[in-house]
Amino acid sequence: MKARTRFRDRSEAGELLAEKLAGYADRPDVIVLALPRGGVPVAYTVARLLHAPLDVFVVRKLGVPGHEELAMGAIASGGVIVLNDEVLRMLQLSDDAIDEVATQEQSELTRRERLYRGTRPPIDVEGRTVILVDDGIATGATMRAAIQAVRQMGAGRIVVAAPTVARETYDSMHASVDDFVAVIIPEDFFAVGQWFDDFSQTTDDEVRSLLESAARPEAGS
Repeated sequence: MKARTRFRDRSEAGELLAEKLAGYADRPDVIVLALPRGGVPVAYTVARLLHAPLDVFVVRKLGVPGHEELAMGAIASGGVIVLNDEVLRMLQLSDDAIDEVATQEQSELTRRERLYRGTRPPIDVEGRTVILVDDGIATGATMRAAIQAVRQMGAGRIVVAAPTVARETYDSMHASVDDFVAVIIPEDFFAVGQWFDDFSQTTDDEVRSLLESAARPEAGS
């Protein structure tokens, strides 16, 4: 079969990704967690084809005060904080400074979770096989934070899945998870969007609609 060189859209990417994840289908221990926003349409298709529950997993970067583009860590769904010890040692930031940023980002994370999930409780990951899905992985910073967070939350096995991922990132991240599944792993990777014909922005309304659909009993049938 001819190697895939690009995707029509996120839905097709999810179908092709689900084919590679077929070994996880119809397993009661498997859950799919989507990194919003772009990861949700991909994960929705994956979860539907694997007959697995779907939830959203929000990760927010913790930027250094005054230099917000530099990440000193991240905060994720479930209130888990992942810190970059190297950056913290270099800058010698106080606990109060870290707590202030974390509190601000926790507020935004809570707002987004409420927006996306509504009143539905999050899915418990403890002891489960967690498939973390995004629409593509470039540097992998957000996905690494998600991996550490679900590990701290007690996930049994961690699987990373994305339609496309930079070769360097795939090679460096592979050993940190139980399985890493991708469809296209190019040597030359400039941006996730270059591998899609349609890479239009996923809206909050689309995220909410897909999660509501996945939560209905018939969605996994």
